[in-house]
Amino acid sequence: MTIPALDAVGAGRPDAAPAIPGPARRALAVLTRNKLALAGALVLLALFAFCFLGSLLHPTDQIHTDLAQAGRAPGAGHPLGTTDLGYDQLGRLMYGGRTSLEVGLAAGLLATLLGTVYGAVAGYCGGWVDAVLMRITDAALAIPALFLLVVVATLITPSKPVLILIIASVAWLSPARLIRGEALALRSRDYLHAMRLMGGGGGRAVFRHIVPNAVGTVLVNATFQVADAILYVAYLSFLGLSVPPPAADWGSLLSAGITYTQVGHWWLIFPPGLAIVLVVAAFNCLGDGLRDAFDVRPAKG
Repeated sequence: MTIPALDAVGAGRPDAAPAIPGPARRALAVLTRNKLALAGALVLLALFAFCFLGSLLHPTDQIHTDLAQAGRAPGAGHPLGTTDLGYDQLGRLMYGGRTSLEVGLAAGLLATLLGTVYGAVAGYCGGWVDAVLMRITDAALAIPALFLLVVVATLITPSKPVLILIIASVAWLSPARLIRGEALALRSRDYLHAMRLMGGGGGRAVFRHIVPNAVGTVLVNATFQVADAILYVAYLSFLGLSVPPPAADWGSLLSAGITYTQVGHWWLIFPPGLAIVLVVAAFNCLGDGLRDAFDVRPAKG
């Protein structure tokens, strides 16, 4: 005698087992349910499209000045007005956004890479190696990052590659401490003991086991590092340590616009300021969503 209900769902067959989603699928499901993370991702997509594709719809000359058009209010032909040098402000916002995003992304990812390797080596080796590496990190963290950035930027002429290296050389310290903690927890796992018994070396342990198993922490930290790097670019530019003209970034646009606060040229201040706030908030929302997604634990039942 058969039981139709069980036959229908396959519960009567021993080979029928409930489908258990893998870690990546489970993390993606959690991420897609996070409305703030999705909003952050959409804002980032819109900002990248605006900066890198917007010039196709609104082409402008961002190299040559046009003093006859300087200081114009928003209107026909110039939706966000013009700057003190006659540049179209909307086009300038796109042009400067490319610098901010490129430097921020490159510096944040480079800092994450350096900090991940440094922290993984320190945590895996332990002992005096860990002590020496972490004391170096602690000493560097004791010095304010902005102070270091300003000192270095005044000694070297800023450019995109220089800004990337300067910011990354300061920003790698936090991910190094974070990944070092992950490495200390992972180094005692059974699979690492087995790897060492089979003759595996430290390089294999770090790059084939510790770093891949800490990838969730690395990805989450990378989003925060990129957001911080974009802020560092804005800080330096606001202090006058930006890429040389005619290049620009959102921080330098904001710094130049502050000069015209008293005469009411709001279009020189609010758009770049809003762009900085939006991109940093979007990366932070996405980072929070990724942290929740990679922190998922299987349900107990």
